[in-house]
Amino acid sequence: MSNQLRLCEVAGVKDGEPVAAFAEGMPALAVYNVDGEIFVTDNLCTHGNAMLTDGYQDGDIIECPFHGGSFDIKTGAAKAFPCQVAIASYPVEIEDGWVCITKPEGAV
Repeated sequence: MSNQLRLCEVAGVKDGEPVAAFAEGMPALAVYNVDGEIFVTDNLCTHGNAMLTDGYQDGDIIECPFHGGSFDIKTGAAKAFPCQVAIASYPVEIEDGWVCITKPEGAV
């Protein structure tokens, strides 16, 4: 059984337009294109019950649509109040034109 999870096609992820992705046993994920580089984080804001892909991407920062808090797309670090807890970020591999991540230990 492979631990690689295919999330979406690279071509479908435009710079500045995050894409929601779903994989079995994982929380909702967000896929970002930042100047041609692909990143994946959890999609749910750690402050409010909001999907970050509904927010605004400004370079390597994603702003939550609910309260204006933000996160660093590359590291998951909380960057603006009221967000204080980081979102998970995942190492990305591109395989055959697909954005893939390795299923974390303990994921169902």
